[in-house]
Amino acid sequence: MSTAVPLTPANWQVSRIAGALGAEIRGIDLARPDDDDIAAIEALLVEHLVLFFPDQTISVDEHVALGRRFGPLEGHPNLKNPFTQHPELFELAASQGGVADEWHTDITFRPDPALMSILKMVKCPAFGGDTMWSNLCQAYDELSAPMQELCEGLTALHDATPHNKPEQMAVHPVVRVHPVSGRKALYVNEHFTRRIVEMNATESDVLLRYLTGWIQKPRFTVRYRWRENTIAMWDNRATQHFVLNDFEGERVIQRVTIMGDRPEGVGAPRWQPWVRPGRLSATSRHDRQLYLHLKAIEASRD
Repeated sequence: MSTAVPLTPANWQVSRIAGALGAEIRGIDLARPDDDDIAAIEALLVEHLVLFFPDQTISVDEHVALGRRFGPLEGHPNLKNPFTQHPELFELAASQGGVADEWHTDITFRPDPALMSILKMVKCPAFGGDTMWSNLCQAYDELSAPMQELCEGLTALHDATPHNKPEQMAVHPVVRVHPVSGRKALYVNEHFTRRIVEMNATESDVLLRYLTGWIQKPRFTVRYRWRENTIAMWDNRATQHFVLNDFEGERVIQRVTIMGDRPEGVGAPRWQPWVRPGRLSATSRHDRQLYLHLKAIEASRD
């Protein structure tokens, strides 16, 4: 099998828009991509992590068909579409509370989280409502060596509490390895990550607060000003994103989500899950969720 990097078609214009990540691409019709187009997009996505395609007037069915070219699709497991009903399309409207204004990677509360997302800006406000993405590989690279070593030996518990589904949980490595580029990336986020599995609750709070704040440093980010009918594609294995809730009026997005990711760490966790010693007390509540999840995993193995 060839390992050559696919060539970008000669009629495409690829323009970087930030130092950390992000490129805008013109010259392709996403309603009718061929196999070479899909291969070129996949290569550019590994390089730039988030891609923007202005002036793409694709239909819902064309949007879904485009997503299927990259892998299996799934509608949102917990949230309902306000207007457009389609089992493989996710829709958010600001008028219905659909403003994702916390930093997150999509659906990390699942054992097999989102691999890639393809979003169409259907309606955007006259001003505001920009989206920011952060490069999780660069965020890892710029940690000190002792912090990198610590994080590589840890895992974290993620859940769907923001969707009122705290029972939906998964454990992922704090540092994951990108399966294509081989780069290491920080894989914790303020929206879905609850605690570090190998630390007690107060230690976990300190480290997670630091790491989630570190990921948000401006030098790791790109900020994109939307226009209607722009398509964005991003690699959930190496990015987080955040919507600025600074606008008036309606804002509607439609997204297809390519599933099937399996986050892999640098190696096995270096420590056992933290189990509170001694008798129960009032502060035991801080460890209840982790305890119940670990018990459920143990029971599933019996």
